[in-house]
Amino acid sequence: MINLRSNSLVSVRNFFQHYPETIAAIVCAILVLMGWVCLQLGWVGLAFLVLPIAYVIGGYESAKDGLTTLLKEKQFDVDLLMIFAALGAAFLGVWQTDYFLIIDGGILILIFAISGALESIAMEQTERNIHQLMGLTPDTATVIAHQQQQKIPINQLKIGDIIVVKPGERIPTDAMIISGHSSLNQAPITGESIPVDKTIGDEVFAGTLNGNGVLQLKVHQPPESSLIQRVIQLVEKAQTDSPPSQQWMEKFERSYAKVIIIVGLALGTLPPLFLGWDWETTIYRALIFLVVASPCALMASIMPALLSGIATGARHGILFKNGAQLEKIGRIKAIAFDKTGTLTTGKLTVVDIIPIQGILETELLQLAVAVESVSEHPIGQAIAKFAIQKNIPRITAINVATQIGEGIIGQVDEQQIFIGKLEWIQQHQIEVNSELIEISDHLETDGKTVVWVAKNQQTLGLIAVADTVRSEAKTLIKHLKKLGIEQVVMLTGDHQRTADSVAKQLNIDLVYANLLPEDKLTIVQQLKTRYQGVAMVGDGINDAPALALADVGIAMGGAGNDIALETADIVLMTDQLGKLLKAIKLGRRANQIIKQNIAFALSFMVLLLISNFFGSINMPIGVIGHEGSTVLVTLSGLRLLKS
Repeated sequence: MINLRSNSLVSVRNFFQHYPETIAAIVCAILVLMGWVCLQLGWVGLAFLVLPIAYVIGGYESAKDGLTTLLKEKQFDVDLLMIFAALGAAFLGVWQTDYFLIIDGGILILIFAISGALESIAMEQTERNIHQLMGLTPDTATVIAHQQQQKIPINQLKIGDIIVVKPGERIPTDAMIISGHSSLNQAPITGESIPVDKTIGDEVFAGTLNGNGVLQLKVHQPPESSLIQRVIQLVEKAQTDSPPSQQWMEKFERSYAKVIIIVGLALGTLPPLFLGWDWETTIYRALIFLVVASPCALMASIMPALLSGIATGARHGILFKNGAQLEKIGRIKAIAFDKTGTLTTGKLTVVDIIPIQGILETELLQLAVAVESVSEHPIGQAIAKFAIQKNIPRITAINVATQIGEGIIGQVDEQQIFIGKLEWIQQHQIEVNSELIEISDHLETDGKTVVWVAKNQQTLGLIAVADTVRSEAKTLIKHLKKLGIEQVVMLTGDHQRTADSVAKQLNIDLVYANLLPEDKLTIVQQLKTRYQGVAMVGDGINDAPALALADVGIAMGGAGNDIALETADIVLMTDQLGKLLKAIKLGRRANQIIKQNIAFALSFMVLLLISNFFGSINMPIGVIGHEGSTVLVTLSGLRLLKS
């Protein structure tokens, strides 16, 4: 019981430490609601106690940011305008004894408090992304020093150190193989669907998973310069850099706030000095101006529509992490797809069985499974799984031995069975059919991986495996082009031949292969420069930098790696590529509604401003018009719930 209570206290304390702005927004909302209830019940004294606290708690961060911008950069921003408008509404509420105006000021403050809370949550997410990336590499490495092995922290590794990596361990830092050979799973880094054979002289990357071989590596660069560390830096930079649209919006907000504040001050001081107006009427009109000119209706033109779109997307298995990305996806002009796990299933399966004359497919598969059933290699596992699906009778192989990166040998009924690469088969003086060589070349041209099966000194046939294309991928590409997407690109760490084969099946014209994460990042940057609106769709750690840099990063929810899911702006929860089409249409509909709302809000604001200029409205009418236009555009935004 004590432990549970202690853990609960720690969790609460951590929540307060990590999300103070979220707490402030919640408390502000509660206090504003309490103030409204108190006024409804006639408890004015209690309302006057509660509402100032709501102003202070909800407006602290905005006031601090606004004053910091004013003092350091000599610029007004919307934060400061909001404070002036809220205080003006409160002042008028006290002056006119219309205390519900104080509630209007509290709502203004609450809106900006919620905005600040969402921004802080986004920053916390970025930090989590970086910590998860760091978790890909082990904390220590086994180093050979003075003919003994000892574990040392990664950050103590130096250029020239010799590292030992055992089967099943992760590579601790980028290095060169000086002894041993093995198959390495590089999918987290390069996205390659099949483990890559590595031997003496080859470079290995930090975070990749070693297969069955023992490797000795020589550190050739500092650990902080490893590929995974560069991925971390790229994600961090791409997520913290403000996009051009955001920078433009910040400039617009400051210009808008500056104009409104200057005009408000002018309206409150110049008429009595030059036109003989009385001060009370002048200040009254100036404060009405600040209230009706505050951008609440403009803000409501956007957020309700985006939030409604987010809710609608969630019902269809599309997770938008924030409203800005719903807006952006409706404007994209180019889409870059990762291949493995995105356009393809990311899982190897048997696609062709080619026996020689006189041998049945079932016989060829039965012998292959007998030997491969004990293998941990993905190709062997794919063959074994396929045989189970086809109900192939099992036979037992003995004396099975794996030659890493080459093939596997076993005995079935005292017959020697060989399964592996063509070159390895030929090294054992096994007769190779020239016709099978042509078939093998053709299969490999189509992007398939071919293994040869032989018994004693005779070749029995071929088995081809491949990462198959998703069933809905071709239809999706076709509809994207019809929808007006100008460019569809495929990016992959796989070989060019495999990439070209998949691209041909899907009618994708532009293909980039043999890519590292930083290469994908460069291509996405080039696409952004050309098309001014680019989405990246991926599922792996190697896609994370490109997902972060793209205008819209989209991850596959089911097959996606945790880092990709955290980095992406949109997650397709059911791994159905067709959801991408719905997301784009939803984004375009949201943009259409937002434009309509903005036009209405601006028109109504101008009408109120003109009416105030001619003295045609009083404060209650100004507030009703201001809040009424806000309610109308909010209801308009909710139309997306029915999309």
